Amino acid sequence: MMKALANNLIYISLLLACDCSVVQASSSFVSDNHYPSKTMAKPLEFEHGTTTLSFVFRGGVITAVDSRASLGNFVGSKTVEKVLPINSHMLGTMAGGAADCSYWIREVQAEADLFHLTYGYRMSVARASKLLANILDEYHKKGLDLSVGTMITGFDDNKSDVPSLYYVDNTGVRLSSSSFFSVGSGSTFALGILDQGWREDLTSEEAIALGIKAIRHATFRDAYSGGYINVFLITKENGWKRVYREDLAATMVDSALETR
Repeated sequence: MMKALANNLIYISLLLACDCSVVQASSSFVSDNHYPSKTMAKPLEFEHGTTTLSFVFRGGVITAVDSRASLGNFVGSKTVEKVLPINSHMLGTMAGGAADCSYWIREVQAEADLFHLTYGYRMSVARASKLLANILDEYHKKGLDLSVGTMITGFDDNKSDVPSLYYVDNTGVRLSSSSFFSVGSGSTFALGILDQGWREDLTSEEAIALGIKAIRHATFRDAYSGGYINVFLITKENGWKRVYREDLAATMVDSALETR
């Protein structure tokens, strides 16, 4: 009986040894062939581009933008609205990720509406820009970076006739200017035009023409900018208004036909 029991124990140990080897072999096969390697390829990163600008002058504020949405070398849309109203006398611009910019500017718009209902007067431009900067700074500190480069500009609900202009980005940076800002891949070209043509004593007609020229020049030199030129004028008396819209593709076709 002892001999039979010993044989059974030897048999069981052999079975266990075989099972373990099978498990080890199968786990090795799965890890080598089915699970992804630790050195995975990095996710694709697409370049974005745009041209947006705002400048202050004697008659108010000009905000001018293009309307192209790009994903690398693919044009996703040529009719994106890159100027979003915050209140009747304040606008925000979009540069960066369209979803990030539009979402957070609309959040500021909602806060501005609530502020107006609560206190009976409009939220200031400084307060709106600081609110957005604080939100983006919190995301940046948590390592959840967004893609936002926006300008917030307009008039406060007080006796001052001087407009305000702020730049805010996804790192929480907040800058103010008494002259102009330009944001986006085409901003270098737009700034060249603004450096040459901006004056504080521009008339409204001259200011509109300067905004058109700056965006048009940028779209001709920057491949990521294009679509439509949209120009907005903000005044103390009447608030914001779209004063110009141009389809650049149609303009180029017309110019080509005229030169024939």
